[in-house]
Amino acid sequence: MSIAENIAAIEQTLHGTAARLVVVTKTHPVERLREAYVAGARLFGENRVQEMAAKQPELPADVEWHQIGQLQTNKVKYLAAFVHTVQSVDSLRLLLELDKQAARHQRTINGLLQFHIAQEETKTGLNLDEAEAILQSADYQRMQHVRLTGVMGIATHSPDETLVRAEFQQLRHYFDKLKRTYFAQDESFREISMGMSADYQLAVAEGSTLVRVGSAIFGSRS
Repeated sequence: MSIAENIAAIEQTLHGTAARLVVVTKTHPVERLREAYVAGARLFGENRVQEMAAKQPELPADVEWHQIGQLQTNKVKYLAAFVHTVQSVDSLRLLLELDKQAARHQRTINGLLQFHIAQEETKTGLNLDEAEAILQSADYQRMQHVRLTGVMGIATHSPDETLVRAEFQQLRHYFDKLKRTYFAQDESFREISMGMSADYQLAVAEGSTLVRVGSAIFGSRS
């Protein structure tokens, strides 16, 4: 199937749900991203800053760029002028740098707090105590150019649907707790980014609002 057909098939499964598609474009050349764009995709997710910074000028201005890979503070400056959402916020230090660099460009960057929900130790992310410590900090409360809009997590890479569902439910629980406690009056805090090519349908069933799909659109990476 073509890129356009794959996107149409995924959009069909998302129809009538709260979830939107983030097309994961890492390692794929700009021509293939253009195919996805023509097929209607507007949210593109990249893992590597350098790759995103190289591709961004080559695509139309209405693409919403999402940084989905781990982000080092010294790389923030390369995407601060255009990134829409950093889905991988895992420290106060990173938020401070996002705030500083966004201020230089007189804009606001959205962020999702990344939680560690998987069994695998290689996956990164916050626990609930660490997230609450960030939200309670004076530094965070002073920020003018970062807007936290939700949470993100990566489930264990496993064929065990019960396990994967439980991890998505855990992330949903974290979202609900933070929403209730810190963002009750904030309509923009509404995103739960969970689900990838192998498990996005389970994630949607558990309340995902953003699914990050690459290989199911482009085929497996070379």
